Amino acid sequence: MFQKPQEIAQRYFDAWNQHDAGAIVATFAETGFYSDPVTLGPLTGAAIGAYAQGLWDAFPDLSFEIVSIAENTSGLVSVEWVMKGTNGGPFNGLPPTGATVVLPGADFIRVDAGTIHSVQGYFDTGALPRALGLDVIVQPRTIGPFGFGTSVRASNGNTATPGAFSITWLEARTAEEQQKVRESSQKVAMEMLAIPGFISWVGATVGDRMMTITAWESADAMAPLMKGGEHRSAVGRFFSPEIARGAATGVWIPARLNPRWLRCSACSKMVDSENADGKCTCGAELPTPLAYW
Repeated sequence: MFQKPQEIAQRYFDAWNQHDAGAIVATFAETGFYSDPVTLGPLTGAAIGAYAQGLWDAFPDLSFEIVSIAENTSGLVSVEWVMKGTNGGPFNGLPPTGATVVLPGADFIRVDAGTIHSVQGYFDTGALPRALGLDVIVQPRTIGPFGFGTSVRASNGNTATPGAFSITWLEARTAEEQQKVRESSQKVAMEMLAIPGFISWVGATVGDRMMTITAWESADAMAPLMKGGEHRSAVGRFFSPEIARGAATGVWIPARLNPRWLRCSACSKMVDSENADGKCTCGAELPTPLAYW
C-alpha cells in the first residue's frame, strides 16, 4: 500500500534532517528530479544526493523546519519551510564564516504512485550569501559598449614595485564551466600567496570572459606556477576538451611606472612616496605607501 503524498513529502524532509543522501534519493521515482534557483537545471538520481551532501559539508548542522504543508487532489504537496544552519565548512569555494543562516523557502513536490516525480524549490537566492557576509550585486549584463561583471583581489601585503604582470583571459562556454574556472582560480590564487616574488592578483568576470592580472616582482618569479599544483592541473584541463571556447595568456613588462602618490594627513598635500623618504615637505610622517597592484 502506497503512502499518501503528504507522508512521502514528510519522509523526504526527514531524510534531509537525518543527513541521509541515500534516503533522499530513494524517495524519488527513477526519472524524478529536483530543481531550485541555484541548481542550474534539474538534478536526478545520485546528483540529488551529491547536492544535499554539498550543503551538509558547508552547514554540518543543517536542518529544515516545516512551517506548513498542504496537499491538493492531484498529488501536489506544497511545503513552506525554514532552513537553518551554521557555516562550518567551505561554501562555493570560500572558507567557512561561522555565520548562522535562517533561510525561508517553499517546495512544490509532485507525488505519484508512492514516489516523488519532481521537487521544485523556491527561495531568495540573495538571502544566503547576505547571511554569510557576502555582497549581492544586481547590475545589467551589458549596456551598449559596456559589459558588467564582478572582481576579486588577493594580496599577501607585498608593496614592491612590479617588474612583470601575467595576464590571462578565458571565455567559458556554460555557467557550470564558469563555476569550475572560478573555483580553480581561487585555488591558484591561494597557492600564489606563498610564492616568493608574488605581489597581488586580480580576477574579474565580465559576461563569459574571465580575466586575471597578476603582479610579480619579476618575470622569473612566476616560474613555480608551471612546476606543479593547481595552476599546472588547470593548464592540462584547458588543453583537454574540458574547459573554455578559447583563451590567451601573456607576460607584460612595464615600460613606465609612475610614482605612488600619498596624501599627507597633516597638510593634505599629495606627495611622491617613492622619493619622500617617509616624510612630507611639511615635516609630517607619511602613511605606509599603498601597494602598486
